[in-house]
Amino acid sequence: MTPVESKLSRLPRIVVIGGGTGLSVMLRGLKEKPVDITAIVTVADDGGSSGILREELNIPPPGDIRNVLTALSDTEPLLEQVLKYRFHTGAGLAGHSLGNLILAAMTDITGDFVTGIKELSRIFAVRGRVLPAANQAIVLKAVMEDGSIVVGESRIPKSGLQIRKVFIEPADVDALPEAVAALEQADAILIGPGSLYTSIIPNLIVPKLAEAIVKSDALKLFVCNVMTQPGETDNYSVSDHLNAIHMHIGEHLFDYVIVNDGEIPPQVQNLYAEKGAKAVHLDLEEVTKRGYKVIADRLVLFRTYLRHDAAKLSDHIYQLVENWLLRKE
Repeated sequence: MTPVESKLSRLPRIVVIGGGTGLSVMLRGLKEKPVDITAIVTVADDGGSSGILREELNIPPPGDIRNVLTALSDTEPLLEQVLKYRFHTGAGLAGHSLGNLILAAMTDITGDFVTGIKELSRIFAVRGRVLPAANQAIVLKAVMEDGSIVVGESRIPKSGLQIRKVFIEPADVDALPEAVAALEQADAILIGPGSLYTSIIPNLIVPKLAEAIVKSDALKLFVCNVMTQPGETDNYSVSDHLNAIHMHIGEHLFDYVIVNDGEIPPQVQNLYAEKGAKAVHLDLEEVTKRGYKVIADRLVLFRTYLRHDAAKLSDHIYQLVENWLLRKE
């Protein structure tokens, strides 16, 4: 039993907010720690299989939810492959992942998207809870630097224009009550990594979620992306990511910022440069000047793609949460 568990007589409650691949990678490491995880996942996705299913079945997009369920599950590797399997042929099937279709089917069987997620979580022995930010799909829109408006999460990064601000419709969407309650009870709130404007900020501007995060006295951590994202965060530094969140929320949210400062091999940099991405620059003086504490370490692994080192990242997160709770006691 850790010092925190013995003092609290329960596992530390960590709420993780985001979407996309980065969130799933991090959760694979975090689930190995003695923590109670709740993942709050964006429902703004409108591309690919998720976009088709939300349009045709009038359900929230299942893709990011499916990725998080898989990351937190204790399934056999073969079952994980099955859930990720994407059909390449077949009228009406091509492009769909089997996991998305299962989640859509479970929604129909149970009569509710959230209930469907809970049932799948039980079947796949998910460590923690997975919750959509809202029990309905939302439409993400962006105001670009030239004043034009781009509609749709999948279209925003492809517009060729710089993003000024994003907003959601309906603007007064009801946050999922369980998600709000999780934030109110959290010992730590962890935001990122993930697409800044299309995965992270859409959750933070759901009204009651934003309010709960601002009011919470939990430890608040931001995990910054390793690389910039073409069409979304071109040339962004760490402080630019933080400024974008501050501009949307109007509040100084984070106690700590966790960033990679490990060198990325030139051949990997060249590979990403061909796609218009580069390493996010840590402008340490600017970040600390604004009151953020910084945890910088070599946090990347490269196989086919650059990814956060899930084990090392979760070590830092758990240590910060443990120290925070011990000080509070």
